[in-house]
Amino acid sequence: MAEPAAADMGSTATRLRPKTKIVCTLGPASRSVEMIEKLLRAGMNVARFNFSHGSHEYHQETLDNLHAAMENTGILCAVMLDTKGPEIRTGFLKDGKAIRLQHGQEITVTTDYSIKGDEKMISMSYKKLAQDMKPGGVVLCADGTITLTVLSCDEELGMVRCRCENSATLGERKNVNLPGVIVDLPTLTQKDKEDIMRWGVPNKIDIIALSFVRKGSDLVEVRELLGDHAKSIILMSKVENQEGVANFDDILRNTDAFMVARGDLGMEIPIEKIFYAQKVMIFKCNMQGKPVVTATQMLESMIKSPRPTRAEATDVANAVLDGTDCVMLSGETAAGAYPELAVRTMAKICLEAESYLDYGAVFKQIMAGAPVPMSPIESLASSAVRTANSSKAALILVLTRGGSTAKLVAKYRPAMPILSVVVPELKTGFFDWSCSDESPARHSLIYRGLIPVLSTATAKASTSEATEEAIELAIGHAKAVGLCKSGDSVVAMHRLGAASVINLNIVK
Repeated sequence: MAEPAAADMGSTATRLRPKTKIVCTLGPASRSVEMIEKLLRAGMNVARFNFSHGSHEYHQETLDNLHAAMENTGILCAVMLDTKGPEIRTGFLKDGKAIRLQHGQEITVTTDYSIKGDEKMISMSYKKLAQDMKPGGVVLCADGTITLTVLSCDEELGMVRCRCENSATLGERKNVNLPGVIVDLPTLTQKDKEDIMRWGVPNKIDIIALSFVRKGSDLVEVRELLGDHAKSIILMSKVENQEGVANFDDILRNTDAFMVARGDLGMEIPIEKIFYAQKVMIFKCNMQGKPVVTATQMLESMIKSPRPTRAEATDVANAVLDGTDCVMLSGETAAGAYPELAVRTMAKICLEAESYLDYGAVFKQIMAGAPVPMSPIESLASSAVRTANSSKAALILVLTRGGSTAKLVAKYRPAMPILSVVVPELKTGFFDWSCSDESPARHSLIYRGLIPVLSTATAKASTSEATEEAIELAIGHAKAVGLCKSGDSVVAMHRLGAASVINLNIVK
């Protein structure tokens, strides 16, 4: 058995890993085989490829390096394609020179993107700007560093007259947010479709993070695009504007996973409400058993500094206490000076925060919101967690074919890790332990507490004997990597014939 989380870090490595998973954005500072190996050993579970930047060839080279690093370390890592999504940008400027805007000055914004801007007029790429904006509305440019208040709109000319609310310098092609405006742009652009179908699908990626999801039907459209490939790819929705927040429940019903993308969301809703939006979104995801990632500026200062600010450390810990499955690093690993240190720091903070969680209270809370009637398999999964918590078990062991049983166990947030083992499949008259497709194991890497194991033993026996042997091998493996020790109890959940059973094992 090859343990994907920490194959070469010593016997206590897995025990010292946080249950919370870490997503790292790969970029110029972290795309070499050597650095990716360091990130994997430091605790990276998911590699994020940000398609807002870079060509297919650039990302292919990074992915090839990731595969080499996984091969060298024996550590499994999921691959996430983060789409660029629809965006509004300011235009080009005369002679390519940045312009200085003064507080109180008036400026005209045109939707004619061919115009080269100056201090009197700039262009923006959204054709319906004059139609959708109203006097008193706000236009935010360059990550919110420039605020323009709308004075008047001329729909015929496609122009909007604005007043600048602060002095600032504006460069070319800066991002634009229109708080409170329902923007008429497709969630999936032509570029996104090409990135997914020409790069993502051929490379068998595990997760697509969809930018600016605004309604549940957006996900239906993506699944139609993917066709048969939709079964093997997790769709993760990023809600980044007020329309998405308003339709959150509809989006959650249709999505496989969720990302609390606080960057653009912080432009669209008042900054003082971000904390509450984060808590509500994470809570709702937890109740549905859908994995959730908390992202943006988590350890931002570590792009330049070897230590995070106290506020950042507290932010990561609070996301863990809120119930997030994963925490994400963006610029910290993509372009920062300390990529490996950022991952190690994040892992330490997560581990510490997890030690303060009241797992009994969390279990009761999720049980209170559980579906009635509960499906037999979910009923068994919750019972396995209750048994493990009350018996102070060191580990929950789940023998599973596709991983869905283990994910249901993870929903109930046990105090101990969950080892998810792929069980034998019947082939040509005998049991052959194999995992022809690693994707179910990699999908497990975004669920809190879930440790997937790819099994390669052979068991030519009856179902009950094969299961017994599988449990024995799995416990032996768990012991070897520090998940349990002699005398510990382990709760095992598996199928026996047509039935699913739970049993309590004492580690020899």
